[in-house]
Formats: sequence, structure tokens, C-alpha cells
Amino acid sequence: MSSKLEQLQALLAPVVEALGYQCWGIEFLSQGRHSLLRVYIDHQDGIFIEDCEKVSRQLSGVLDVEDPISVDYTLEVSSPGMDRPLFTLEQYAAHAGDQVKIKLRSPFEGRRNFQGMLRGVEDQDVVVLVDNHEYLLPVDLIDKANVVPRFD
Repeated sequence: MSSKLEQLQALLAPVVEALGYQCWGIEFLSQGRHSLLRVYIDHQDGIFIEDCEKVSRQLSGVLDVEDPISVDYTLEVSSPGMDRPLFTLEQYAAHAGDQVKIKLRSPFEGRRNFQGMLRGVEDQDVVVLVDNHEYLLPVDLIDKANVVPRFD
């Protein structure tokens, strides 16, 4: 995790949790004049638009005061959804048995994209089964990972 994301996590997660939600994860997509700060929130009863609005108002106030981002950006508060992104080793472990899509920052064993069954976590590696081959992917190499929704 980059130092900017760590700083944002330390600043924003306590605010989200004080409102009674889980801070599922944070993404900061720096795209020049169109940067995006996306905060994923979760709750055992689900997330509704009113929840996102409530958290967004609180986070906006904190961000205005602390001013941790020097460029113009848009704040977006969202539910992780059915294709929920995975950020932490604990989240990977909790979704063992689910199908996942994983994109790496740099190639591992000649490839960057993996889709298969998440087997779990070993130390700092995410274990994924793709076409009967088990890969231990270092969590530090993962750029993006999402659960693949099942419709059964």
C-alpha cells in the first residue's frame, strides 16, 4: 500500500467506523485534473444511498480540514457491491472458496492476470487455483482483485 493510501486510510477509516460502518477499502486514482478518491463502506444490514450520503458528508468535512490531497479530486462513497474489491489479507482469507479476478502490477510466472478459485492466504501470499495450477501471489504485487459474482 502506498504511503498516500496509508495516510488516507488512517485519516478516513476512524470516521467511517465512528458512524457505525466498516471501511472496506480506499482507492485513490490520480488522473491529473480528474482524480478520484473512492471509499468503500460496508454494514451487516447492507448499504443504501442514504448511508453513502451520510458518510460522504462526514468525510468531506474531515478532508476539507485536513487537506491531505493537493490536487482536485472527486470523493465517491460506495458499497463494495457483488464484485467486491479485495484489499487486505483478512478479506482474501474471508473469501476463500470464491472465484476471483486478480491483476498484478508486474508479471508473475509470465502473466499479470489470474482468474480462478481463491484458496486462501499463506503468510503474505494469496493462493489462487487457476486451471488446476495453484499460484502463490505476493500480496504486494496485486494491483487489483475482485470477487467474481455467482448467479446460481
